[in-house]
Amino acid sequence: MSEDKTELKQTKLHSLHVASGAKMVPFAGYDMPVQYPLGIMKEHLHTREKCGLFDVSHMGQCFLAADDGTFETAAVALEKLVPADIQSLEPGQQRYSQFLDSDGGILDDLMISRLGFEGHEHKLYLVVNAGCKDQDFAHMQKHLPTNVKLDVTDDTLSLIALQGPKAAEVLGSLNPKVKELVFMTHTDLPLGETAADLWCHVSRSGYTGEDGYEIAVKHEDAEKLVGKLLAHDDVELIGLGARDSLRMEAGLCLYGHDIDTSVSPIEAGLIWSVQKHRRKGGNYFGAARVEADLANKQSKRLVGILPEGRAPAREHTEIQDMDGNTIGEITSGGFGPSIGGPVAMGYVTRANAKAGTDLNLIVRGKARPAKVVKMPFVPHNYYRG
Repeated sequence: MSEDKTELKQTKLHSLHVASGAKMVPFAGYDMPVQYPLGIMKEHLHTREKCGLFDVSHMGQCFLAADDGTFETAAVALEKLVPADIQSLEPGQQRYSQFLDSDGGILDDLMISRLGFEGHEHKLYLVVNAGCKDQDFAHMQKHLPTNVKLDVTDDTLSLIALQGPKAAEVLGSLNPKVKELVFMTHTDLPLGETAADLWCHVSRSGYTGEDGYEIAVKHEDAEKLVGKLLAHDDVELIGLGARDSLRMEAGLCLYGHDIDTSVSPIEAGLIWSVQKHRRKGGNYFGAARVEADLANKQSKRLVGILPEGRAPAREHTEIQDMDGNTIGEITSGGFGPSIGGPVAMGYVTRANAKAGTDLNLIVRGKARPAKVVKMPFVPHNYYRG
């Protein structure tokens, strides 16, 4: 929070945020809305009940394409940098993965899509975290072969997330075809009156645990699109504060908190994102660590933690077993508005990672009882057809 506001970047919706009464804060080099007059609690609950609109244009967007015009060449190149299977992606599919360093630590997590638009099926579209994007782009430039080109689109594309049970109804009013998408698929289509109006890349995904969409739109069209969406009574602008509490309740990792270069995807509970044939003998950065952590019964694990009472346990809170031994620490913690109480995530020794295990959290020098629980804390409502 020490960034100089005069040097902060602004998204194309910055003036809208200010006009809407947002409290603006420095975040990942941008001046971003942390909350609006509605307040974090109500913004959170509105997203769960109706539909929230998030400006996530600070995220990094880019495309990868091979000089030979084939998808296989681009996919094979990217598979050297991530543990996910990219070659099996069909046009219009997307997949969650991580950039790993040579030691298997997580450099960043990201979304990877294979475009489905006719004539562009050979291209990959990536969305990376705002705070890591410069390093991610440099990492790809350094390690991708010269015949695979990186095209960074931060200067041309904004990114909007529309999340909540009313999202399909709201976005479907601009183009009914978006309702045909299922979770982790995407398409390119107009969200306006004519085929040339508001052409967008729309994926049925997001980071709240709710059904919803992420929409890449040209900078010059961002305000127009958001205006159309906000015209619906069910839609409210939502800031970073509620975005964080929503993803926490959904048990979703936040880079720089729950995942970083000190942990592998296996320790972080992300084994589901590493396809089975890539878990042994994989040819990518950090593959040996991934394989070793799968076999290591002593390695730590990220777990959900439910503190007793109503006071939240914050990041870096010490976790002890019932004998007073330090076994880990909280990585994310706060109040969960949907469940009316505190929720937390943290790393513990493998022996203490089973759901139902009793723990103590050391808050201001005092032990507070807590329990390991399965995540998510609030059921996911993704639309799978």
